[in-house]
Amino acid sequence: MVRVHVLVEGQTEETFVHRVLRSHLWPLGIYPCPRQLGKPGHRTGIVDYPRARGDILTTMREDAESFCTTMFDYYGMPSSWPGREAARQKPFVEKPVTIEQAILADISTELGGEPDFRRFIPYVQMHEFEALLFSDPKHLADGLGLKDDSEVQRIRREFPSPEEINDSSQTAPSKRIKRLSASYDKVADGYLISQSIGLPVIRDQCPHFDEWIRRLEALTSG
Repeated sequence: MVRVHVLVEGQTEETFVHRVLRSHLWPLGIYPCPRQLGKPGHRTGIVDYPRARGDILTTMREDAESFCTTMFDYYGMPSSWPGREAARQKPFVEKPVTIEQAILADISTELGGEPDFRRFIPYVQMHEFEALLFSDPKHLADGLGLKDDSEVQRIRREFPSPEEINDSSQTAPSKRIKRLSASYDKVADGYLISQSIGLPVIRDQCPHFDEWIRRLEALTSG
């Protein structure tokens, strides 16, 4: 069994990895172990890069036989993160890759290059977890208890993919969902809706997310 430590921002992502991603990867011989960044009791979402960097390096050094990946989002990421400012000038599809490459270069330098740095697989999604839920407007609407999915469909049609639902404090995916259903619970509802939608649909609609899953799936092929 290949162990993969998955460093995440918060409980929503932690639950998604534990309940949804693990059920997909386990039959492939891959065991993802989610863990939130920062110290217990002091977690408030994405942290400054020095703290995240310390968590990544500590995780990799404490379990030298495992892999380490991340599930962070660009939205709200402090400027202390490598590649963050450069990514602002890039086309959408290049933004997360720019940051991933910058993080990988930094961690690789600290670890001393090969072979250890190959155990690190950075993944940065452009916006918060809720963007993935727009992969299937009908299941999202059903999960929110809406009478129909017309408003969710309208939002989805505004963007080429759910991953592009935008970087704004007023129009972020979770804010849009909260306006549709004030009772939405990020952790409980987010997990249940994503499970209802299913990974195949999310992967089909979200190409960068799909690329990350493919990289994890490939860990048992080499």
